[in-house]
Amino acid sequence: MNPASTLSRRFSVAPMMDWTDRHCRFFLRLLSKNALLYTEMVTTGALLNGDHERFLRHDEAEHPLALQLGGSVPADLAACAHLAQDAGYDEVNLNVGCPSDRVQNNMIGACLMAHPQLVADCIKAMQDRVAIPVTVKHRIGINGRDSYAQLCDFVGTVREAGCSSFTVHARIAILEGLSPKENRDIPPLRYDVVAQLKADFPELEIILNGGIKTLEQCQEHLQIFDGVMLGREAYHNPYVLAQVDQQLFASNTPVISRAEALAALRPYIAAHIASGGSMHHITRHVLGLGQGFPGARRFRQLLSVDIHKAENPLALLDQAALLLEGR
Repeated sequence: MNPASTLSRRFSVAPMMDWTDRHCRFFLRLLSKNALLYTEMVTTGALLNGDHERFLRHDEAEHPLALQLGGSVPADLAACAHLAQDAGYDEVNLNVGCPSDRVQNNMIGACLMAHPQLVADCIKAMQDRVAIPVTVKHRIGINGRDSYAQLCDFVGTVREAGCSSFTVHARIAILEGLSPKENRDIPPLRYDVVAQLKADFPELEIILNGGIKTLEQCQEHLQIFDGVMLGREAYHNPYVLAQVDQQLFASNTPVISRAEALAALRPYIAAHIASGGSMHHITRHVLGLGQGFPGARRFRQLLSVDIHKAENPLALLDQAALLLEGR
């Protein structure tokens, strides 16, 4: 069995398509040293048939860092897990929660909850190939298979394959008729179901995901669960991460200010521009720093609208940084 305990999953930021790319993760790492960060989901096909070095690229500063894979062919997942380990990732996570039609057609994501033994086979194939932890992120069910007994069957079957860490999005996924976005809001949150799962599988590491917005809520959930995972809140309001180390990991380092975070990001942005990249690739992820203070709207406007006509992007960044002074 691969050790799941070598990595702290007490607080993590969810894998989010189009959002948690390497630039986003570099920025979030400036706010918290301890948060476990996840990549966007990468399909086995993209890694095995595409430019895997591009998909696996990351900065050393991003660790601790997990790669989330989408796939359902055990041998392919094992090959991708091996690529991830070679690239230096600290964990590989299998997506059993994404509800989009595109992934369903390829037997990826939430539809796999209907096939517990296949998920178990996937986990075992990956664990046999790598030494880093292999984990699962899943829903509490899917439409037509949403009883608690079926959830226990899924978790129990995957546990038998050697998986000991489960991140649970506390909603079912509706596989027909709801968009992925609606699937993040419409099915009700059922923290009680996940709490029952932890009670019935006390030896497993159970991480709670879904609807968590504040560190106070994190503290409450950590009385029951082994960890918490924030998704959209961590992206739209990234400054919530600034106190994670102090409040959840007992760190005594000073809380980084918004201004300090942006200043620390500036050399990374300058290097990206120097290598031919666009500043917008990075600054689109920092717009959420502009929340709740006079000038916040102007900050967001500078980096989302004005940026596209700026002749000197770094000068624009410095202009935006002035609005964060003292914050």
